[in-house]
Amino acid sequence: MARITLITGGMRSGKSAQALDIASKYQKKLFIATAEPLDEELEERIERHRKERDSSYTTVEEPVRIAPVLKEAKNGYMADVVVLDCLTLWLGNIFHKEGDMVDTNIKDFLDALRASPCRTIIVTNELGMGVVPVSKDTRRFVDTCGRLNSSVAALSTEVILMVSGIPIFIKKG
Repeated sequence: MARITLITGGMRSGKSAQALDIASKYQKKLFIATAEPLDEELEERIERHRKERDSSYTTVEEPVRIAPVLKEAKNGYMADVVVLDCLTLWLGNIFHKEGDMVDTNIKDFLDALRASPCRTIIVTNELGMGVVPVSKDTRRFVDTCGRLNSSVAALSTEVILMVSGIPIFIKKG
């Protein structure tokens, strides 16, 4: 099984920068971007992230079907390392576009991750450290994200919590 690193933390905590730093040691890089430019602020954020990556990255913008991309990382994209940014946005896309297929998409992703022949670095958000959401749908999303993050962490050889730009190693393999 390939080495998997999960990087979690709050918004603007340095998760993406940490992922790119780890990936910088590899020659052939695949970046799976899950964000969609739904508003002006998100468009600016996506553009800022694009500029942070150099030409050694092949970027696939895929908001929903990340399992097939992950499966093709080594042979189809010739990648040595995959950066997936961000698992939380991907889950939000699944909830929005395919609400009844959440469990199927998560299973497919976890199966692809288990079989990944490449070093894989996954960025996610730590949502469970705040107040309990008022809305039932938001609670379902936060709960599902927590379970997804736990499942990925269990598969990971390394888990990093980013706090104010500082990596704290929760699991080091």
